[in-house]
Amino acid sequence: MRVFVTGASGFIGRAVVAELVGAGHDVDGLARSDASAAVVRELGARALRGDLDDLDGLRAGAAAADGVIHLANKHDWTDVAASNRAERAAVHTISEALAGSGRPFVLASGVAGLATGRLATERDPNPAVGPDSPRGGAENLALEYAGRGVRVSSARFAPTVHGQGDHGFVAVTAGAFRRRGEAAYPADGANRWPAVHRSDAARLVRLGLEEAPAGARLHAVAEEGVPVRDIIEALAERLGLPTRSVPPEELAETIPFVGGFLGVDAPTSSELTRDLLGWKPEGPTLLEDIAAGHYDQT
Repeated sequence: MRVFVTGASGFIGRAVVAELVGAGHDVDGLARSDASAAVVRELGARALRGDLDDLDGLRAGAAAADGVIHLANKHDWTDVAASNRAERAAVHTISEALAGSGRPFVLASGVAGLATGRLATERDPNPAVGPDSPRGGAENLALEYAGRGVRVSSARFAPTVHGQGDHGFVAVTAGAFRRRGEAAYPADGANRWPAVHRSDAARLVRLGLEEAPAGARLHAVAEEGVPVRDIIEALAERLGLPTRSVPPEELAETIPFVGGFLGVDAPTSSELTRDLLGWKPEGPTLLEDIAAGHYDQT
């Protein structure tokens, strides 16, 4: 299958491209710079120059492909509205290019915000609806095309897709603690945090491309909920820092944006995804990756 991948040179994208190439697929990876293009080519894929604002390039890449995987996002926290607009426009462009073709389209989404204080499942709809919602409501927009001849599925990633080279929530948290000289967890730290190793996430994306039915919601979640206190204490041990309990609002102030998420109880299941695709996570756990030193220098 010829597959067009946006975000191909990113942390998750690199693993997805390697997974696709290893499975015999022919990959075109979107690259916005010479450095990104070099990474894509090193993975055994072709590099297509462009970015999320190049709608003509996105349209052409999707039209020439047998399937599309959309992983890119601006993640510009200084202008979230602009990031949301770009995400919605990109997903709309790709979806329109695939409409009526029966071709697969897997887009990245997340499990954050599906539920709080209870186990979220694939049956939970994404509450982000409309252009002014998080990520521009792109997941719900794309899933509408299941009725318009696109075999679309959403890959909802755990908030932490971990592994060597991760610069996400856990890396930001480790960096903040290192600068402060201490680690902190919210209240008793019993609230839960879902996680998945990037190799497992990449395999799920490939399986979604190959097998998921139109309209499927897929959960890239290996661990339903790691207690946040366990995560913080594991980081503290590696970094040689003391730990203490703080009110959730203090943690939110200590680590802007990320700290607020660390105070949420968000266990999430992937049971339906495993049953649907025969997906079985095999990679290291989050605590194993922390113990391996992957977050020592972030």
